[in-house]
Amino acid sequence: MPTPKLRVVSKIIEAGLVAIVRAESSGQAERIAEASVAGGVAALEITFTVPGALKAISDVAKTPHGRSILLGAGTVLDPETARAAILAGAQFIVSPSLNPETAKLCNRYQVPYMPGAATMAEIIAAMECGADIIKIFPGEMFGPAFVKAARAPLPQASLMPTGGVNLQNVGEWIEAGSVAVGVGGNLTAGAKTGDYASITKLAQEFIEKIRAARKKSSEKK
Repeated sequence: MPTPKLRVVSKIIEAGLVAIVRAESSGQAERIAEASVAGGVAALEITFTVPGALKAISDVAKTPHGRSILLGAGTVLDPETARAAILAGAQFIVSPSLNPETAKLCNRYQVPYMPGAATMAEIIAAMECGADIIKIFPGEMFGPAFVKAARAPLPQASLMPTGGVNLQNVGEWIEAGSVAVGVGGNLTAGAKTGDYASITKLAQEFIEKIRAARKKSSEKK
């Protein structure tokens, strides 16, 4: 039977979409989580740029929609923050760059760690630290071609672009070899005006495009 860690990683890869939440309050984060679940999102990342991020993670984790989605913590810079997030209910940890001590802590508690990387050397360093999925960040600086090029010598690398992913290019990212994508404002912008229905609709559209791109890639093989 897969471990909880493997189940989390498998579920993220299966759905292919992580919703990144930079909300203004825990209440707004809860509403985004609810809308994301309705749209079929499997994983939600609440960043530590959110005011009272720990409370937001804890509050969302206790809600019905929070319990039905994989809940992660983002913008985690050190092991102390990672441990606090895990205790608050985070099931995976995301960082803008690799922090070996954070990787060590996550490995100790068998919580998936997803650090950012922007070069081949950084990708390899993250893999050597046991990173489960490596966030290509900032994605808009590179484009899908970087993922395709990186996977030529490193086909075993699980890469997830974050930043610059939208409905127009998400298929290109997946066809290039990304195992999933992280999407923030291009998915959750409606929360600023209270339009949570748009988040549900966009999530469905992202997931449909991811599935279509995967089907297209499999047919090419």
